[in-house]
Amino acid sequence: MLRFKSLGSGSSGNATVVEAAGIAPSRVLVDCGLGLKHLLYRLGEAGLQPEDIHAVFITHEHGDHIGCARSLALRYRIPVWMSHGTHAALGAPDFDGLLHTARDGKAIELGGLQLTPFTVPHDAREPLQLSCTDGSAKLGILTDLGHATTHVMSHLMACDALMLECNHDTDMLARSSYPPFLKRRVGGQYGHLSNAAAVEIARTLVHGRFRHLVAAHLSAQNNRPALVQALMAETLGCGSDDIVVARPDTGTPWLSL
Repeated sequence: MLRFKSLGSGSSGNATVVEAAGIAPSRVLVDCGLGLKHLLYRLGEAGLQPEDIHAVFITHEHGDHIGCARSLALRYRIPVWMSHGTHAALGAPDFDGLLHTARDGKAIELGGLQLTPFTVPHDAREPLQLSCTDGSAKLGILTDLGHATTHVMSHLMACDALMLECNHDTDMLARSSYPPFLKRRVGGQYGHLSNAAAVEIARTLVHGRFRHLVAAHLSAQNNRPALVQALMAETLGCGSDDIVVARPDTGTPWLSL
């Protein structure tokens, strides 16, 4: 069984646990964008200790994703995967032999869990997102990108669940107090997904046996959970309560596939 839980999602910090269950479960922490104290607390709330995490995967170098990754890895001797570009953008810090290079399309085997990174268009050095599978079910994680390329979509076909960025409502962003350069960045081709863009991605990827759609990385200023839930529910023909929103302070419940 594959299950996952967001520990928090948004500009204040992002972290998600993905687990392949079994006699010896395999767990990866995707992003680590919280302070160490807060991360350990949220792991505890999820019923986990840091020793239960077998790997950390960092999608890109922005602070709300890298967070305490190095401190966590060094203190608990947890291997870390990130792209060469991400490591370079961070100033090539020393991970004391724990660092592994992640590459587009090259699968990472972690016991019963397989991760496949893929490149996305975002304003970072070499950003990657992930598909995760235990061989029976597949989870896609897609946040922090300005638009979905054919390459992105090809990696997410046949997912049973999807954690999907729904960063902003276009009209709310246009009316916001953000300075013009920031509006252009967020709404640009290398920024973040709008609700409308996320809806089109979901429309393409959701299929008959699909289990969970998680709306992630919502802007606190330029979006509303109820708005995202209503738009996705209308598109997918389900109830608003069927759309899970990853909150910045509590993330999501455990979701199983």
